[in-house]
Amino acid sequence: MLIHTEIGRLPALSLLELRNRWKILFGHSAPKSLRRNFLARAVAYQMQVEAYGGLSAATKRRLREIANAVRNGDANALLGSSRIKPGTQMIRQWQNTTHKVTALNEGFEWDGRTYKSLSAVANAITGTNWNGYAFFGIKRAPSSNKNAAGPRRSKLHAVLDAEATPVSPPKTNAGNRGA
Repeated sequence: MLIHTEIGRLPALSLLELRNRWKILFGHSAPKSLRRNFLARAVAYQMQVEAYGGLSAATKRRLREIANAVRNGDANALLGSSRIKPGTQMIRQWQNTTHKVTALNEGFEWDGRTYKSLSAVANAITGTNWNGYAFFGIKRAPSSNKNAAGPRRSKLHAVLDAEATPVSPPKTNAGNRGA
C-alpha cells in the first residue's frame, strides 16, 4: 500500500491505534494531552519525513531564528539576511534620468523623500506599479535547499505492506532513502 493511502486511513484509526503509530514513529509514547486530530496529523507528517525526507538543517536553523525573534520582539531578525543593508545605494537609469536610492534603517530615500519600500520608490519614479527588487535589478538570494532533505515524491518507490506495521523505525543513514 502506498504511503498516501496509509496516511488517508489515519483519521479512521482509533485513539489507541494512533498512539501506537506515534510510539513506533517517534520512539516514545505520545503525550496524553494531545488530541486525536493532532495525533493523526503528527503521525502523517512523520510518515512523510521518513519516506521523503525532512526539513534541511538550514530550514530548521531559520525556523529557530524566527521563533527566537518573535519571542524577543526583534523585527530585524524576522526579516533575515535578504534585507538590504542601510547605506546601500541603488542606481537606476529611467527615461534618460539617473535615479539614486539609499537604503535606510527604516525604508529608502530618493529625491529627498523617504519611502517605506523599494516598490514605492519605483512607483514614484515610473508612475506605475513595479516590484522594487525587479525595478532596481536586485536578485534575492535563493533558498539553500528548495527540496528540503530528501528525494522528490515522484522518486519514491517504497511500498507499504498492508498487514505489517506500515512505517519502519527512524533511519539513521540518510543514504538508504528511497531504496
